[in-house]
Amino acid sequence: MINVKRVYDPPSRKDGKRILVDRLWPRGLRKEYARIVAWVREVSPSTELRLWYGHDPAKWGEFKTRYFAELRGEQEAVESIVSAARRDTVTLLYSSKEERYNNAVALKGYLEARLHAAGRKKAA
Repeated sequence: MINVKRVYDPPSRKDGKRILVDRLWPRGLRKEYARIVAWVREVSPSTELRLWYGHDPAKWGEFKTRYFAELRGEQEAVESIVSAARRDTVTLLYSSKEERYNNAVALKGYLEARLHAAGRKKAA
């Protein structure tokens, strides 16, 4: 199971493995409070893509297309999260105030597609 949560929200036992998926450390956040198991910067969008996107919902579809192309170049980092999600609940943490159109939401969809594809291969 993969969840998405704002890193500033209080940690919960239901979170499972808490993985920060932002390129930059969240402003004003103390590591002790965050209870982050891993910080996987490699799966965050490039600075150029983040600046181009600017959390504009009108660009969401194109953002995901470009972001997923970037993720294809980071398969080791992607697989580390997929592997963790096969064994335990994983919560992808992000710092953006935008709850619906952010990289963690897009990444969750990408990772779930990878998990489902792997499940179909095993069943075949």
